[in-house]
Amino acid sequence: MGVISEKLYTQFARVWIPDPEEVWKSAELLKDYKPGDKVLLLHLEEGKDLEYRLDPKTKELPHLRNPDILVGENDLTALSYLHEPAVLHNLRVRFIDSKLIYTYCGIVLVAINPYEQLPIYGEDIINAYSGQNMGDMDPHIFAVAEEAYKQMARDERNQSIIVSGESGAGKTVSAKYAMRYFATVSGSASEANVEEKVLASNPIMESIGNAKTTRNDNSSRFGKYIEIGFDKRYRIIGANMRTYLLEKSRVVFQAEEERNYHIFYQLCASANLPEFKMLRLGNANNFHYTKQGGSPVIEGVDDTKEMAHTRQACTLLGISESYQMGIFRILAGILHLGNVAFTSRDSDSCTIPPKHEPLSIFCDLMGVDYEEMCHWLCHRKLATTTETYIKPISKLQATNARDALAKHIYAKLFNWIVDHVNQALHSAVKQHSFIGVLDIYGFETFEINSFEQFCINYANEKLQQQFNMHVFKLEQEEYMKEQIPWTLIDFYDNQPCINLIESKLGILDLLDEECKMPKGTDDTWAQKLYNTHLNKCALFEKPRLSNKAFIIQHFADKVEYQCEGFLEKNKDTVFEEQIKVLKSSKFKMLPELFQDDEKAISPTSATSSGRTPLTRTPAKLTKGRPGQTAKEHKKTVGHQFRNSLHLLMETLNATTPHYVRCIKPNDFKFPFTFDEKRAVQQLRACGVLETIRISAAGFPSRWTYQEFFSRYRVLMKQKDVLSDRKQTCKNVLEKLIADKDKYQFGKTKIFFRAGQVAYLEKLRADKLRAACIRIQKTIRGWLLRKKYLRMRKAAIIVQRYVRGYQARCYAKFLRRTKAATIIQKYWRMYIVHRRYKIKRMATIVLQSYLRGYLARNRYRKNKDYKCLMEKLTNLEGIYTSETEKLRSDLERLQLSEEEAKIATGRVLSLQEEIAKLRKDLEQTQSEKKSIEERADRYKQETEQLVSNLKEENTLLKQEKEALNHLIVEQAKEMTETMEKKLVEETKQLELDLNDERLRYQNLLNEFSRLEERYDDLKEEMTLMVNVPKPGHKRTDSTHSSNESEYTFSSEIAETEDTPLRTEEPSEKKVPLDMSLFLKLQKRVTELEQEKQVMQDELDRKEEQVLRSKAKEEERPQIRGAELEYESLKRQELESENKKLKNELNELRKALSEKSAPEVTAPGAPAYRVLMEQLTSVSEELDVRKEEVLILRSQLVSQKEAIQPKNTMTDSTILLEDVQKMKDKGEIAQAYIGLKETNRSPAMDCHELNEDGELWLVYEGLKQANRLLESQLQSQKRSHENEAEALRGEIQSLKEENNRQQQLLAQNLQLPPEARIEASLQHEITRLTNENLYFEELYADDPKKYQSYRISLYKRMIDLMEQLEKQDKTVRKLKKQLKVFAKKIGELEVGQMENISPGQIIDEPIRPVNIPRKEKDFQGMLEYKKEDEQKLVKNLILELKPRGVAVNLIPGLPAYILFMCVRHADYLNDDQKVRSLLTSTINSIKKVLKKRGDDFETVSFWLSNTCRFLHCLKQYSGEEGFMKHNTSRQNEHCLTNFDLAEYRQVLSDLAIQIYQQLVRVLENILQPMIVSGMLEHETIQGVSGVKPTGLRKRTSSIADEGTYTLDSILRQLNSFHSVMCQHGMDPELIKQVVKQMFYIVGAITLNNLLLRKDMCSWSKGMQIRYNVSQLEEWLRDKNLMNSGAKETLEPLIQAAQLLQVKKKTDDDAEAICSMCSALTTAQIVKVLNLYTPVNEFEERVSVSFIRTIQMRLRDRKDSPQLLMDAKHIFPVTFPFNPSSLALETIQIPASLGLGFISRV
Repeated sequence: MGVISEKLYTQFARVWIPDPEEVWKSAELLKDYKPGDKVLLLHLEEGKDLEYRLDPKTKELPHLRNPDILVGENDLTALSYLHEPAVLHNLRVRFIDSKLIYTYCGIVLVAINPYEQLPIYGEDIINAYSGQNMGDMDPHIFAVAEEAYKQMARDERNQSIIVSGESGAGKTVSAKYAMRYFATVSGSASEANVEEKVLASNPIMESIGNAKTTRNDNSSRFGKYIEIGFDKRYRIIGANMRTYLLEKSRVVFQAEEERNYHIFYQLCASANLPEFKMLRLGNANNFHYTKQGGSPVIEGVDDTKEMAHTRQACTLLGISESYQMGIFRILAGILHLGNVAFTSRDSDSCTIPPKHEPLSIFCDLMGVDYEEMCHWLCHRKLATTTETYIKPISKLQATNARDALAKHIYAKLFNWIVDHVNQALHSAVKQHSFIGVLDIYGFETFEINSFEQFCINYANEKLQQQFNMHVFKLEQEEYMKEQIPWTLIDFYDNQPCINLIESKLGILDLLDEECKMPKGTDDTWAQKLYNTHLNKCALFEKPRLSNKAFIIQHFADKVEYQCEGFLEKNKDTVFEEQIKVLKSSKFKMLPELFQDDEKAISPTSATSSGRTPLTRTPAKLTKGRPGQTAKEHKKTVGHQFRNSLHLLMETLNATTPHYVRCIKPNDFKFPFTFDEKRAVQQLRACGVLETIRISAAGFPSRWTYQEFFSRYRVLMKQKDVLSDRKQTCKNVLEKLIADKDKYQFGKTKIFFRAGQVAYLEKLRADKLRAACIRIQKTIRGWLLRKKYLRMRKAAIIVQRYVRGYQARCYAKFLRRTKAATIIQKYWRMYIVHRRYKIKRMATIVLQSYLRGYLARNRYRKNKDYKCLMEKLTNLEGIYTSETEKLRSDLERLQLSEEEAKIATGRVLSLQEEIAKLRKDLEQTQSEKKSIEERADRYKQETEQLVSNLKEENTLLKQEKEALNHLIVEQAKEMTETMEKKLVEETKQLELDLNDERLRYQNLLNEFSRLEERYDDLKEEMTLMVNVPKPGHKRTDSTHSSNESEYTFSSEIAETEDTPLRTEEPSEKKVPLDMSLFLKLQKRVTELEQEKQVMQDELDRKEEQVLRSKAKEEERPQIRGAELEYESLKRQELESENKKLKNELNELRKALSEKSAPEVTAPGAPAYRVLMEQLTSVSEELDVRKEEVLILRSQLVSQKEAIQPKNTMTDSTILLEDVQKMKDKGEIAQAYIGLKETNRSPAMDCHELNEDGELWLVYEGLKQANRLLESQLQSQKRSHENEAEALRGEIQSLKEENNRQQQLLAQNLQLPPEARIEASLQHEITRLTNENLYFEELYADDPKKYQSYRISLYKRMIDLMEQLEKQDKTVRKLKKQLKVFAKKIGELEVGQMENISPGQIIDEPIRPVNIPRKEKDFQGMLEYKKEDEQKLVKNLILELKPRGVAVNLIPGLPAYILFMCVRHADYLNDDQKVRSLLTSTINSIKKVLKKRGDDFETVSFWLSNTCRFLHCLKQYSGEEGFMKHNTSRQNEHCLTNFDLAEYRQVLSDLAIQIYQQLVRVLENILQPMIVSGMLEHETIQGVSGVKPTGLRKRTSSIADEGTYTLDSILRQLNSFHSVMCQHGMDPELIKQVVKQMFYIVGAITLNNLLLRKDMCSWSKGMQIRYNVSQLEEWLRDKNLMNSGAKETLEPLIQAAQLLQVKKKTDDDAEAICSMCSALTTAQIVKVLNLYTPVNEFEERVSVSFIRTIQMRLRDRKDSPQLLMDAKHIFPVTFPFNPSSLALETIQIPASLGLGFISRV
């Protein structure tokens, strides 16, 4: 035990301890281990404590666990501790937690069967792995296939992929996917679709070689080795299949819950088909050979559909329908044979019931005699040395013979099918290399093991030996490559076990010897084995309780074999007489199966288990004596299997092997369920642990120096870091690890022994933990001090406020005390003062009362007398008045008495009346009471009603409000729904439009691809037919041989070199004639339209004639001009008809004489069709001619109706029409047209003279001549006047010029400062004079003067702008002049060296160019028709975009071509227009085909094609395209032709160029994206480098240079600058940038989803930073509105997903809402792949991932995992008119277009 290892067993260290249930269990140390301790205190994960006792003998400590950051690695060799529990745990974590079924183990790919369909095998995944290095992506079967394919191409060495594993582990599926990868990536070299045939062989072989077992529903019961052949270009050309060990015994026997081969059940399920009626099949339970397992149906499998797939595959592989029915007849015969029953007659003989139906059906299907077959099924022939006799056999022997015959027939049929499959896959092309896929059984051990398991395990021993040697060899090569001392590693060599089986006197040798013995039995053979090998070979043992078995110690496990049945299975006996009966069959196919019996009469060449070995070449037919043949017959199954195995090993040793080990995770086929016991058994058996052991014995952990430095930089001090990384790593390691044997320094890597990386990781983690603690300590101290300072500050503030409060309280107390004293003083004063006042008041009152009493007493004495006198006087007066009053009262009393008497009577009457009134009152009151009661009741009822109504009203109001609210809400909802629906419909329509546009553009892409394919095939055919002469190089035609459906071919052969025209095959003429034919058809259509117009015009004119007859006197001269017009029209139609007739005759002549013989020979279909069309066209023209004649006759009749005197009037009408013409140019054109129209043969003139029409024309011409003469004279006079005015102006300008020259001469004599001042003074003087002149001129009109000043200012501004432009032009020209002067100087120096002085003297003086006055150009370019090829060659084919983009205006070629088209349109030459446009389109296609991988070329022609398309639209004359034109540009519109069809063709061409541009930039960007966006650390130090495994170190291709994000940005800048220089439309640039960003985002995200090492928190930060840089680039280029940023949204969300918290339900909800652009599969994949780089990070729990899946289960998105990186957005070309005036465009001389002239 090393010192370092012991240091690792400290407290909290985690270890693995053995466990009977889980195999290995994890535990944690509770205290440090010290040397000498016998017990370890452990804490298990389930919470229990355990005392683990160490083995006293070995004292081995338990295995240490790897750090968490290493768990789940892609490569098991990347683990620091390489042992069984680490491997098992790593596989379990990847399989269960991350749902990853593939893992590397060095050179081995471990594949665990998930028992579930996974979306990881689509074509997008294949494309993602194609071209990638093996360690760059996550483990996958496609990565192994890509590695094999790449090594085959790189090393030119054949490859093999060896797939092994138990039944049900997924071997067949893995082999199938490997072949699918080759078929998809390479493609076939021929049109026979070999790759489809290779894949189609799988359904056939599965149906006849696979069956349901207890472990697997589709178990391969044979081994196969498929060689996929490739040609020199590494495309599939064919394949060959070899099979091994077909399990024939399954044909006649199946165990419980198992099935026979699938094909039998497919036949039974399809028995109701009409073609299968003759087979007389039924349910599978009706046949003995298909019902023994009791499980005839596989859940989820439809045997009827599988039968259809099998038949379809047979058809694809060339097996005819008759042969297929023959196969099915033989298979049905085997089923019926199994139902043949035997009846015992005695113990030694048996018989078959008479007319036994199963046997009868068998004989009918096989075409053999019933009696003969019945006889030999119950008898056998015995041959001795003297005689031959027939012996009956027992029932048991007959049954065995029947089963042997059935097995033999099936084996022969199996071989026949394999042979025919190989024939279908065979290629006549020579095979350059191949990749073999070996799908072979793994190590098997059951409770009862027999001959089959013995052969299987023997084959696995051989394969394991080859595997060990290969692993050992790779290790040795790696060490030698790195120049590390090589020490021999002791690894398990299973050669002794192989010798035990196959050597002389080995098990197989003894078995063959015993088979030759007449009385050999299994028991005697077992005794020979014991005697030969027991106690002599350590690998051979005898069971304790059995004498009929033996044990062999294989590399994987001990296996006990039962000897019973070994001899019989090795012999595999079939009665020869039964075979002879079958050979005599009338069914032709059956004898074919037994043809090889003539060379080897052995019933089968298969092994006991029925697995047939096929050699690479069939054995040659040998002829010899019968004895010789019989001797060959004795070759045993074991012997044949051994020979086939040796041949297989020779093949594998001659190839580079790649290993795939398939693991079966459980025996119950549960998806993603991991049984540790079963897994570890298979890991031991398949050699994975042996690979680990070999790796662990040496230096398994390997780091490059840069990786080591990046990872363990934290363990270094600043002074340890040197500029030399290698020396730095050496110095640090010597300090960290004292034992130098624990590591070795290679050339590029550091090699560590097992456990050292874990030790370094522990040191690193301790250092980081210490740093974290220090950081935490510092931060916590800072936080606590900050908290203390806050608390101290708060305490001081509290104290301050408390003390202030106390002071304020004391001051308040003092104030209150003082206030109380003052109050007391004033209160006491108040009390005393009030008491004083009371006493004083009392004294005063007493005094007043006393003084008043005394005064009253004095006053009362004087007053009594006076009162008595006054009283007496008053009494006398009162008496008098009272007396008088009494007298008056008496009188009144008397009167009152009288009145009282009268009143008494009245009172009585009143009383009566009162009584009556009282009665009425009472009655009234009672009525009032009743009324009031009724009123109260009514009031109450009314109030109740009102209250009810109010309540109802309230309810109604509430209901109304609710309804109004509901209506508003519904209206709002309806509005929102409608708006949403409108938006959705709009979006859907946009999507549909984009889909339709994308579909159309994809069709264009496919069409261009087929077009290129057609061109290539045509070139190949040309090369094959016309072998070029030596020294002669064929020039390609500029005319594309396959144009788009809108492109019209030119009549002129578009070849670059005219002499080559004679060498072109005659078929070149065909498209030219077809063009003529199309033109004629188009012209006929035009004639029909003109005829209809003429007919309408004729009807109208007839009506006018009738009206003119009625008004003849008023308007006698109205028809002359119209008749002349009609005559001109008729002449045009006649000449056009003759022209068309001549062209038709030429076309017929060309077709009959010059067409290609194979196409246009008489009688050929194309010839007949063309001639019929031509005949119909000629008939149509004849009809048109007759109509024209009728029209002419009608015109003549009209002419006769009009008097001759009207001619002059008609001429005047014609004169009026002439005068309406705009200028003399139009008049001249009309005159020329009239002259040309009247040019006709003599016979035509004669006909015209007959009608009197020539005279009319003559008169019209005379009038036109007179008008032209008058126009000419008037123009002459006006020109003379203008010339006089110009002469005067010239004279004044001359005077001004002389004056200026004088001033200039004076200024030149002045110094520079004075010269400038003088020039300024002169200019001021001139301007002042001019202003004064205009002031005087406009003195009377201020408005005119003001407008003059404004125009003057504008003119000054324009002049200043022109001056600036001229300054820039001058500077640019000066630079060019310097360059040209330098070049001319160099040329002159070179020429001067070769020129004598005399020659220099005689050289003439260089003439001076006199500039001409510039013409007024019309924006057209004129060229001769014969110069068209030169134009196309110089302007398109030989034009270099780089020079044009730099020195010329953008889109110049497009402008030149359009100006040429304009001139052809101006001439009304449709042939010239069509020829030029066709040549242009085909030449652009040719350039792009030749230089289609150059971005500048493709961008240049995309820009020019779009500009050409925009010009055709801008000048088409359509109102929609003329809105932004100037009046001058509108004058330049096309006048004669509608080029809408050619606009469509150009649009399609632009789409194709755009798609090609996208492909080019994708090819340029793709190598940069992964490195720049994912791998490169843009933010240094954020990402941690994890230990890498063997795969990363043995990259298939050496690094070609690392790309960074800056590389991508530089490339994007390059693309953008090139497109801008070429003048590409801004909208188109946005679409290109959007496509580029989509490619970047898609490729980055796809690689992220396929690379576990990239899914970490730090990598998410790197990605987000990189994306921000891309967004910054968009902002700099003003492209944020291009939609490019949105294409990066999935990548942004994936980066955010790596960084967000992933624990709680809230986190899950946030993730679901955040990741809207990612699919559910992508989100789950990222979470599964999330890997901590440091131990401080945590993995995502399985429960959290399930929560995410539950929340996203309702989301409807694509199940596809990867984005389609090849997707191209549909492109549009928005109309972008040009402001450039065509007449200002100059043609540079550098283009070589001197033959073109501006018009």
